[in-house]
Amino acid sequence: MSTLAAQAIGTRQLDLLPLHVEHAEEMAAVLSDPALHTFTGGTPDTPQALRSRYRRLAAGSPDPAVSWLNWVIRLRDESCLTGTVQATVSPSGHGSIAEIAWVVGTPWQGRGIATEAARGLVAWLSRQPVHTVIAHIHPDHRASAAVATAAGLAPTDERHEGETRWHRSITR
Repeated sequence: MSTLAAQAIGTRQLDLLPLHVEHAEEMAAVLSDPALHTFTGGTPDTPQALRSRYRRLAAGSPDPAVSWLNWVIRLRDESCLTGTVQATVSPSGHGSIAEIAWVVGTPWQGRGIATEAARGLVAWLSRQPVHTVIAHIHPDHRASAAVATAAGLAPTDERHEGETRWHRSITR
């Protein structure tokens, strides 16, 4: 598998834009609510910490077989960033697996943004050499479970660090 690169993805109301260090300042404000860490742990990053993290992400995975794909979510009508989606694509015995995740800032939650972004991401991944999409979701995180369901993933009996593994096979 060759390394994949994030490309701009357009949906009905969103632009998923490849992540750049320059997004850190605006994203630090978008992700500043400590409640966003209820299920994942940690605390909001400062703009400086986010810039450093985004630099590492933009540099890519140190493993040439693994692709780190990261996007910011831009709400077109309001011309503002509202969150992120990401996929880590790795080889497996059955073809490439994409592990996806998403986060939408508190002021924009409940508007279908995460669902639309996750659907757009999965649709894009289905056009890449990816055979399986997975996500790990805390069993009490109903909103993320709804997003995963809308993106065509289904929960499995597998657990990873207390989270439920969700799965979708890509058929061509």
